[in-house]
Amino acid sequence: MRRTSFDGWPCSIARTVDILGDGWTMLVLREVFYGESRFDGFIGSLGIARNTLADRLRRLEDAGLLERRVYQTEPVRHEYRLTEKGRDFFGVLAAISAWGDRWLAGEEGVPVVMHHTTCDHDTRPQVVCSSCGEPLRHADVAVTTGPGYPARLLKRPDVRARFGLDLEG
Repeated sequence: MRRTSFDGWPCSIARTVDILGDGWTMLVLREVFYGESRFDGFIGSLGIARNTLADRLRRLEDAGLLERRVYQTEPVRHEYRLTEKGRDFFGVLAAISAWGDRWLAGEEGVPVVMHHTTCDHDTRPQVVCSSCGEPLRHADVAVTTGPGYPARLLKRPDVRARFGLDLEG
């Protein structure tokens, strides 16, 4: 069965979903952030099928989020390490964790606490404006096309209406 690709879509969310593909990919990345790096370790912590894990690791390596390094030569075994692109994904996982903590945690409280070692305090991740530092909320944000949006799509009335562009130009 062929997987639908969102790689060419003019949307960073769609392109990111194209890399992630499913929940296992996010959980593999979570485990790497928690310190796991070896195939058998992922199997033990996630209970994921070997073929599924091999596919997700390959997908993350192909996308440039992980790099594979030999840690044993007889037999050859690899570990998986975050690249700069992979380390930059932490904010996405932190935001998902914060949402889950707010909406899905049980009465007993959040399952995992993030501790900011720089200031030595427990923290809750927030997405904030890069200019003023205020939390970003849907009601306070407008979206428009950026320089990478395909010019051919800007001619469509539905696209122009979605982004609040004048319908004349």
